[in-house]
Amino acid sequence: MGDPAAALAAAAFVVAAVVGVILTIVDLRTHRLPNALVLPALAVTLALFAASCAVGAPWAAFLRAAAAGAVLFAFFLMLRIIGRGAMGGGDVKLAALVGVLLGWVGWSAVLLGVVAAFLLGGVVGIVLLLTRRASRSTRIPFGPFLVAGTWIGLLAAAH
Repeated sequence: MGDPAAALAAAAFVVAAVVGVILTIVDLRTHRLPNALVLPALAVTLALFAASCAVGAPWAAFLRAAAAGAVLFAFFLMLRIIGRGAMGGGDVKLAALVGVLLGWVGWSAVLLGVVAAFLLGGVVGIVLLLTRRASRSTRIPFGPFLVAGTWIGLLAAAH
């Protein structure tokens, strides 16, 4: 019949994958990450991980996921405040979801996913500057890099 705990955790990642694709498209087109997508995805992900623990997954994974979500939320909020709005509010909330997903897997996935997001964003930013498709004042949506970094962190942690 399979492992219900693993199935519930897998469902959380499927939700994240679907929402991640939608958020990437929306952010690229509008430079916004709507609360109507990010917040329900965060709630559903937490609920699915909690249900997974209720049927056998270790609660330590849930606590680590919640802690990672809080840490990334706080870190991105600090970047938003220090950067005077350079980081959008949607990015801050998406960082909480990213933290929960990566934290479920482990702290190394959290670190790798966030570093990958910033590296990808930096490389794209440099390419855009060098090709004169952007200037230093051009606003570049960060959500797609957060989504990509999340999957890099998750896939690397799986190996």
